Amino acid sequence: MSTNAAVQPVHHHEHHHHTQIGWLRASVLGANDGLLSTAALLTGVAAGQAGTHALLLAGVAAWVAGAFSMAAGEYVSVSSQADTQAADLAIEAREIHKNPELELQELTHIYMQRGLDEPLARQVAAQLMQHDALAAHARDELGLTEVAAARPAQAAAASALSFSLGAIFPILAVLLAPAVALLPVLYVLTLVLLAILGGLAAWAGGASVWRGAIRVLIWGALSLGATTLIGHLLGTAVA
Repeated sequence: MSTNAAVQPVHHHEHHHHTQIGWLRASVLGANDGLLSTAALLTGVAAGQAGTHALLLAGVAAWVAGAFSMAAGEYVSVSSQADTQAADLAIEAREIHKNPELELQELTHIYMQRGLDEPLARQVAAQLMQHDALAAHARDELGLTEVAAARPAQAAAASALSFSLGAIFPILAVLLAPAVALLPVLYVLTLVLLAILGGLAAWAGGASVWRGAIRVLIWGALSLGATTLIGHLLGTAVA
């Protein structure tokens, strides 16, 4: 009998959305924030009859301030998360050193709750603890993995970059669009890009692309409309 007959074809999984939604969601949110906050500011200033120089200055200031704000906020947040993770790992390392049998029982109980019978659960727990006790407890008791590990500098840089990618488009509109058409250009450009970003985030998460696009379009239009109205009212009052 041919040995090839025993070889079974390899079946590939369907792609799981949760493996990419984390980083993509953060990137889309950063770009969305940069795009909408900068565009809303510029529509408000433009509605107040400001000149191109003032608009460009306001846009660049909003871009730089927003990028640094996003980076600082993300760095502080993720640093706090990293400190908490390090403290939890230190506590777990002390517990493993002080009472390894109790920690073995704890890991065994976790695997039993996941469906293994007691002998097998204890065997798995013992082997994993023998290989790397702290890693086993970090993953299965604390829920800490290499993928979820906090990286403050990386998170800060990613937030600043994604914000900047969104903010640059309204600023380019100020530079390239005729002054008389700037408000319509800002509206159309911002809403189209928001729809793309919303649809992209929804697609990556396995949700309806149209629903994701419409949802962000509604909030974008409200934001642009509010700042335009305020800019017009204040500009008229000052004039």
